[in-house]
Amino acid sequence: MQALHAHARIKRSAVVTLLCLGAGLAILLYQQRYALSWLGVDHAAIRDWWQGEGLYAYRSPDHRVGTALSPVAALLLAPAARLPLPVTGWLLALAGLAALVLGLVALAGPVARRYGKPRGRTVLVAAALALLTEPVRSTLGLGALDLLLFALVTADVVALRRSAWARSRAAWWPGPPASQPVRSSASALRRGWADRSPVAVLRRGWATGTWAGVGIGIATALAVSPAIFLLYLMVSRQWRAALIALGTTATLLTGAALIAPGTTAAWFGSVLPQIDRSGPPDAPANQSLAGVLDRLYDTAGTPVLIWLSFAVLLLAVGLIRARSAHADGDEIAAFTLVGLTAAAIGPVSRIHELIWILPAVLILVDAAARQRFPARRPLRPRRVPGAGYAVAAALIYLLLVLDPIWTAGWNGYAFVLILLLNVLPWRPGVASAIPVRRGPAPARRTPAIPGPRGS
Repeated sequence: MQALHAHARIKRSAVVTLLCLGAGLAILLYQQRYALSWLGVDHAAIRDWWQGEGLYAYRSPDHRVGTALSPVAALLLAPAARLPLPVTGWLLALAGLAALVLGLVALAGPVARRYGKPRGRTVLVAAALALLTEPVRSTLGLGALDLLLFALVTADVVALRRSAWARSRAAWWPGPPASQPVRSSASALRRGWADRSPVAVLRRGWATGTWAGVGIGIATALAVSPAIFLLYLMVSRQWRAALIALGTTATLLTGAALIAPGTTAAWFGSVLPQIDRSGPPDAPANQSLAGVLDRLYDTAGTPVLIWLSFAVLLLAVGLIRARSAHADGDEIAAFTLVGLTAAAIGPVSRIHELIWILPAVLILVDAAARQRFPARRPLRPRRVPGAGYAVAAALIYLLLVLDPIWTAGWNGYAFVLILLLNVLPWRPGVASAIPVRRGPAPARRTPAIPGPRGS
């Protein structure tokens, strides 16, 4: 028996070692291909900032582009700017890879558990497949922060789910809170509620999800696009998380204004309105609606009125469908729809910012599996159940794996964004942020924009 356990440990160690070597080789290849060009501009701008120059006064000698980092992100990367660029790139890539794995633990882990598959193996396979896609390749190769933003927003999905669990347990238990079974970590923490030590407070906060909103708040302070998740929290009436996110963002920006008032004022005053600071909006890498219209009309600037009209429509569709997914108990699909909306309506959404297509592929795969192995027998069985979702997931993943030279020219990512925004299914009761009620649920109004649901 001990020999079998030792052999299993050696096998697991060998697999982990091979995966680490493969991830390191992938990072090396991606950084050689993209040359850390995004991070190089930020790195040089922060170094000039250290020497007394303006953070946003730097322009790259090759392409004449400047950094668009927020003051909070610049302060976060300031210590790493003392290191050589390759070292900073490796540190940021390792942090991004860890963020990707943690995000997939929260997103792919429940799917594996539902079908009785090993969660660790499923997450590793999903991470390996994600590592081959262009959004992850370009993020690691350019030295962008998008994987860290993705993990911060995903952390709030976990927090909202834990909050719903805690409230459901409190509502279901018929007796006093102190008599709840010890097997529930939240009930055990509730017994020791009088303990005010920092460790106990952190444990209670982690178990009950009271920190929901902190991840979105930090991500919004680091970049602008995650602010749409704050709007979603308000639309879905998750007021506590929305207030925490707003307070976190305000606190971080206020701290940045106290440390670097001139830089913060310049960022709000001149950098935010300058959408071409990191490159021309009509470049093929810009796969947002504005970029498509810019290339379609072949004008010096984006047709603002047409873009605003369609952007407002897409924003309404995305938020309404996200609210419906939230009401049906699929918070992962709700956040994915919001992330797709942010990428579609933004003035500039480059390929490395399209990271939310990955959980959309995961949702399609899960929806196909739910139709292939339904909880109850359907009235009209299909010949190939779930084939549509499976084919869609395979085609979108193939698009993400291909070189952008073959896909960005015909706006493939932009079309996929808009298509997923309108037809992405959600799975009722998968990752609810609403306490589960006993008995029949109250009648709910039909959404203004209905959408497909995974059966």
